[in-house]
Amino acid sequence: MAPLLQLSGVSKRYGGVQANAGIDLSVDAGSIHAILGENGAGKSTLMKLIYGVERPDEGQVLWQGQAVTLSSPSDARRLGIGMVFQHFSLFETLSVVQNMALIVPGSKGELATRIRDLGAAFGLSVDPQAMVHALSVGERQRVEIIRCLLLNPALLILDEPTSVLPPQSVALLFDTLRALRAKGMAILFISHKLEEIRELCDTATILRQGRVTARLDPRQGTAHDLATLMIGRPMPPPVHPTPHGLGEERLALSNLSFANDDPFGVSLTDVSLSVRGGEILGIAGISGNGQQELAALISGEIAMKSGAGAVQVMGQPVGDLGAAARRLRGLAFVPEDRLGRGAVPDMSLADNALLTAHGRGLVQNGFINRKAERAFTADCIARFDVRTSGPQAEAGSLSGGNLQKFIMGREMMLDPNVLLVAQPTWGVDIGAAADIRQRLVAMRNAGAAIVVISEEIDELFEICDRLQVLHKGHLSPSVDVAATSVEQIGTYMIGAAA
Repeated sequence: MAPLLQLSGVSKRYGGVQANAGIDLSVDAGSIHAILGENGAGKSTLMKLIYGVERPDEGQVLWQGQAVTLSSPSDARRLGIGMVFQHFSLFETLSVVQNMALIVPGSKGELATRIRDLGAAFGLSVDPQAMVHALSVGERQRVEIIRCLLLNPALLILDEPTSVLPPQSVALLFDTLRALRAKGMAILFISHKLEEIRELCDTATILRQGRVTARLDPRQGTAHDLATLMIGRPMPPPVHPTPHGLGEERLALSNLSFANDDPFGVSLTDVSLSVRGGEILGIAGISGNGQQELAALISGEIAMKSGAGAVQVMGQPVGDLGAAARRLRGLAFVPEDRLGRGAVPDMSLADNALLTAHGRGLVQNGFINRKAERAFTADCIARFDVRTSGPQAEAGSLSGGNLQKFIMGREMMLDPNVLLVAQPTWGVDIGAAADIRQRLVAMRNAGAAIVVISEEIDELFEICDRLQVLHKGHLSPSVDVAATSVEQIGTYMIGAAA
């Protein structure tokens, strides 16, 4: 039988950048096929070609042995191809069910029921009536996955589908994907979690600099072998925190409660935490349990009208201060939403650097020092290996992983007393993720107080000294990483802990 999908000599160029070069790819029905590569290796472009978002400059696409022209995603969907993008394609001013109704047949009542049923079956629960703008990044990803499954595709493309799921839900999703494979569905699976690839996928194609460099069975090697093939060099060993003396308390929340006016938001109740210089506190939890609200209350995006002492930075009450005032006290912040909150898409990287680094000599006597601005930005690009044309490149032109590296670098270069990071390696390839984690540990060892909000449990166990779990607006007691397990934290995440 002919492969379900076959690409032959497919190439795509954007100006001077060769995104894909002579790609050959074959995907069989009833298989789970991994696409691996660093940020900028050409994975996203390749998926866009398959889904009809882009058209190849050269080469041929065959579907069930027949040459096809995919001019739009609707062409792909008619063939039976569904895709969940890393950067989501949802209308923020519409509800979940209204977004579904744009491409899925059926009444809104029928769709709402199917959304609830699929969410329960796959561990991807979401309120059909919730407005998309009120959802976290993780909840939006759930909506995208459910929308694809509602179309019952023959080929399902999943880009980082487990980045927001606890271990229990990952296992449930994998069971579902295996069942879909058994029924004949083909799945293209993109993930930077190499152990997941080895557990789930039967075939892997590795891209490097837009070209296929290997095809293999990922189960026949180790995750380290796969990482080496992806990045073309040996992976550096992880740098784990080592016990040492702690400094003064730098961030404290004391019985912080927050009543959310948003009907789809989460209220926080009696949240307390303390972070000292020289330690990393990890906040675990399933997306949508109050992480956005907690980050906004710590960063100053939400200022309290009363009870300023409920949030303290460097021993001073700041609960009633805005984000700029808290930054002056040495707090830096990396939000989970890269485009819009972490960076302005239409502005250059240099001007985006200015937004938070203006106090580093980028503004003098009220005037922007363009030379200093460019130098700071170029230094950030070089130190954090941001793949871009230079400081004048628009933030929106970067891949998700490269933009994340830039935003992380910009905030780390401020040498903050307190660093708050939400989803530090979301969408970042394994090599860059390892580098970011090591830099966080190095900052911790240099005396910074760091709070990491992440749904990547393995990441939290690798870099954190202590963990707390956020569930339905309540924060669990603090536990030492060395004295707990992934399974125990997962139990807290689903609210099943005693």
